[in-house]
Amino acid sequence: MTVDRDHYRALIEERVFKPEAFTDALTSRRRRTVAGHDGRLVIIAADHTSRGKISLGLNPLAMADRFTLLDRLVRCLAMPEVDGVLASADVLEELAWLGALDDKLAIGTMNRGGIIGATWELDDRITAYDVDHVESMGLDGGKTLIRIDYTDPAVARTIETVARVTTELADRALMALVEPLPYLKDSSGGAILDTSDDALIKVVAIASGLGSSSAYTWLKIPASARMTEIAGATTLPILMLGGEPDGNPDAIFDLWKESMREPNVRGVVAGRTLLYPNDNDPEGAVRRANAAVRSDDPDDRKVLP
Repeated sequence: MTVDRDHYRALIEERVFKPEAFTDALTSRRRRTVAGHDGRLVIIAADHTSRGKISLGLNPLAMADRFTLLDRLVRCLAMPEVDGVLASADVLEELAWLGALDDKLAIGTMNRGGIIGATWELDDRITAYDVDHVESMGLDGGKTLIRIDYTDPAVARTIETVARVTTELADRALMALVEPLPYLKDSSGGAILDTSDDALIKVVAIASGLGSSSAYTWLKIPASARMTEIAGATTLPILMLGGEPDGNPDAIFDLWKESMREPNVRGVVAGRTLLYPNDNDPEGAVRRANAAVRSDDPDDRKVLP
């Protein structure tokens, strides 16, 4: 399944003359259970653009073209290896209108207000889906981002918001996918990811305690060579993020496979690594991700004593 230019033009015309078609398509799609048949998930992340992340490597506009993004998403979602997609309302509605979301998970991104490069970047306010619309639009869950820097007062408001959203999603028996990341400020005051594993372990512990119920909480965190310690800081299901594609794509797939040995690591939520791989073969990247997540080797998964 692909998106051709005529179909894309029809989508644009429909936005003008029949806008209700987009919400109708989303709310009427065929749904599935979150865990599926094996409790392992390969989800495509496509919520970068709603926070102003359209660059890739040295190309500042690599992900800006919507036709290309939708075509790659539709091609990947047509594959049985892909369980679903994480995106903002515009992308989810377009994918539903294109017929790409039947029997797939649809997770709505929520707090996208921390625009890349803004002076308020860590003030991650809800500017996409709210909880009521995650439910009313027939989505399977909502995703929140919580970037913890100990010097930025705006982080406290984000923590409070994520805790409230986690509770409200649990009350509706909907997945609360929380992405906790440790952050620092550089010499100019800009927000940068803290790549320390010790810092990641700490924010995993913090995120696990958010809300009045953790029953429906999943975590989205980076893979690490120290995943035993990181995953060991929680019993919550973990999905690994992908990060930027680089000159050594084998490393991330190998790390995903190794990390899947941990009993509560259940799959990946990856965007650029799968949609914009270095070899320009999204389907090939999806197959490799699925092989890492769903290895048939029984020795690849730890058995707890």
